[in-house]
Amino acid sequence: MTTAGLPLTKSLPLPLIDHAVVNVGVRMAEAAEQYGRLGFTLTPLGRHTLGSINHLAMFGHDYIEILGIPGGGNGRADVIADAEGLAAIAFATEDADHVHAALAGAGVPVEEPLAFARPVALPEGICDARFRVTRLAADATPAGRLFFCAHQTRNMVWRDEWRRHANGALGVRSVVIAAARPETPAALFARMFGAEAVVDIPGGKRLTAGLANIDILAPEAVARRYGAAALPSGGREAAMVALVLRTASLALTATAVRSGGIEDAEISAARVLVPARAAMGAVLEFVAD
Repeated sequence: MTTAGLPLTKSLPLPLIDHAVVNVGVRMAEAAEQYGRLGFTLTPLGRHTLGSINHLAMFGHDYIEILGIPGGGNGRADVIADAEGLAAIAFATEDADHVHAALAGAGVPVEEPLAFARPVALPEGICDARFRVTRLAADATPAGRLFFCAHQTRNMVWRDEWRRHANGALGVRSVVIAAARPETPAALFARMFGAEAVVDIPGGKRLTAGLANIDILAPEAVARRYGAAALPSGGREAAMVALVLRTASLALTATAVRSGGIEDAEISAARVLVPARAAMGAVLEFVAD
């Protein structure tokens, strides 16, 4: 059996990031406008059968989900509870039920698989994009939600008209987690994917996840890397703080953020850094592919 095209190891899937979630609560209209100013092409507003709403910034193999709830404030309890900003990482799978059994067998706290859908307007008419997910228990993941997502209708999500962005973005390079004790979330990843999947890096730990990494850094390492661009921790022991995105051209990215009026972006030959306050609570770091 394979998971997202990769062989299974130790009966668990090799890690592969499917998407990263930015929680915007009831501020969806503002978020869509802001991410448009940052040079992203967003999918039309989606409405989940679970009660949440979203826009997506689609790339080649992964994407950013901008997730919120309708303006009345009613909807998914987990989205309401999440702080604004980078709130979740979804790993790819082809079989959420197999993942559930494998994680439970490894002693990883996990919830029962959940199926849901959202209507998608396509040239041929309104169709349902369908998903089945397996989520880790919330108390096991203090940095943010972790789950596995099985796309049952991939052709309704990955469409060419949604994968071209004025800022040149091509995909996720890294998700950065700040943790007072990087070894704690690293130990969870080791239980999930095997000890060999987690390596030491300066300032913390790293999980390699397909074309991307999940870097778990001590707060001082995050401060050196992002300075005032990152939001204060608010006393949390761990938090997802930044997305590092591959871009076809830093010149394209710089032009897009300048055209969008993002005045406090840091633009250099090495990167374009958009502070959390300009991206709905998530630091966005663009680097050349």
